[in-house]
Amino acid sequence: PRSLSSPRPAHREIPPPRSAVTFAETALRQVIEVIDRRRPVAQLRPLMTPFLIDCVIARAGAPRAGSAALRRVRVRSAGSGTTDEVSAAEVFASFTRSGRVHAIAGRIERHRDGWRLVALQIG
Repeated sequence: PRSLSSPRPAHREIPPPRSAVTFAETALRQVIEVIDRRRPVAQLRPLMTPFLIDCVIARAGAPRAGSAALRRVRVRSAGSGTTDEVSAAEVFASFTRSGRVHAIAGRIERHRDGWRLVALQIG
């Protein structure tokens, strides 16, 4: 016989804080602009770890055809609690360059002075 069990309660995702969304949009846009050499790398210092800055610098050294444009940005809370308690979020976005669509993703964490990008993957 089939066991009757109650359905699991739906997992309700906590919306990310507006400050996280704003930070993610700004940080990803600036990363792309640094890679395109439209923005000085020094402007990334307050946004991310030194290791990630080195990775972006290395990426900026490669030749590029055309400039990139950030398209859609999504932010998802990582962890549980209320919106005010969210201390980390996953960010993912798409951008276009020369007619092709690319992806960029990362993780942001809340620090005492605001949000910081702590992981980054550029496709």
